[in-house]
Amino acid sequence: MSELFDLGQVVATPGAVEFGERGVDLFELICCHRSGDWGGGLCEEDKALNEAALKDGSRILSAYITPMGKLWIITEADHSSTTILLPEEY
Repeated sequence: MSELFDLGQVVATPGAVEFGERGVDLFELICCHRSGDWGGGLCEEDKALNEAALKDGSRILSAYITPMGKLWIITEADHSSTTILLPEEY
């Protein structure tokens, strides 16, 4: 997979860590996020915003549907950090 942007420091919330402990491959999802696979949980408008963010440097959001539920990955606009979290932890 190609790497389209820097992730910065990668952190995960307790809910995301629990998903990982129960078998969701968080590393694979981070790789998808970084390569431009925004996941099946985003609308077309949000996908277009991500594509624009690759050019203008704004925030990037991916949303993945896992067997345990939805998981978000957000890279901040300055690319200083990327957070893996559940939507309800936002």
